[in-house]
Amino acid sequence: MGQGQKGSSDKEEKKKKRDESPASEDSRKCRVCRFPLLVALLQLLLGAAVTVVAFLMLAISPSLMARETPHWAGIILCLVSILGLILYCINHHPDERSSIQFIAKLLYFVLCTIGLVISVLVIAFSGHHYSQTGSFRCQQAGEDCVCRLDQEDPIARTFTYEGVSDCEVITGTLTLYFLLQIVLNLLQAVVCAIGAFIMWKHRYQVFFAGLQIGSSSSQWQNV
Repeated sequence: MGQGQKGSSDKEEKKKKRDESPASEDSRKCRVCRFPLLVALLQLLLGAAVTVVAFLMLAISPSLMARETPHWAGIILCLVSILGLILYCINHHPDERSSIQFIAKLLYFVLCTIGLVISVLVIAFSGHHYSQTGSFRCQQAGEDCVCRLDQEDPIARTFTYEGVSDCEVITGTLTLYFLLQIVLNLLQAVVCAIGAFIMWKHRYQVFFAGLQIGSSSSQWQNV
C-alpha cells in the first residue's frame, strides 16, 4: 500500500518536473535571447555621447551647421535604444501572437536600420569636415575666425566662424571633435547593424509552413 502510494507520487513528481522544465528553460532562454539588453544599453550610451560631443562643438561657434554638429543623430539613436529597452520589458509570447510585441519588434528592426544609415551619413560628413579643417589656414578678424583652404588663392572659399576668439580652437579642438564623431558613429553603426541582424535572424528568418503535425497539439513545422 505504502509502496503503491510512493510509486504514484514519484510518477506525479516526475511528470510535474517534465512539464515545468521546458517552461522554465524557455523562460530563461527568452529572458536572455528575446532582446539583447547589451545592444540597447550600448545604443543609449553611444547616442548620448554623440549628442554631448555635438553640443560641445556647437558651443565653439554658433555658425556651425547642423551637418557639422550631429546632435540630431544622437537624439534619434537614444530614442531607438529606449524602444529596445521597452521591447526587452514586454512579456514574451510564443509565435509572436501579441500584436504589441510584433509591432515593437518590427519598429525596432526598422529603426535600427535607419540608425545604421544615419550613422554612416554622420561618418561621411564628419570625415569630410575633419579633412577640411585639418587643411585650414585661419586668421583672426575681430571676434570671428576666417579660414581658407588656400591663402594664396583669391577665389578660394572662405569659412567664417563667429564668436571664436582663438583660431587654434578651429584647427585643433574642432578637428579633434570631428575625429571623435567618426569613432563614436562608427561604433554606433556596428551596434545598430548587430541589433538589426539579431532581430532578423531570431524573429524574421524563420517562417512557419502551417503544417500541423499532431491533431491534439498545435505544433508547426519550420521551413
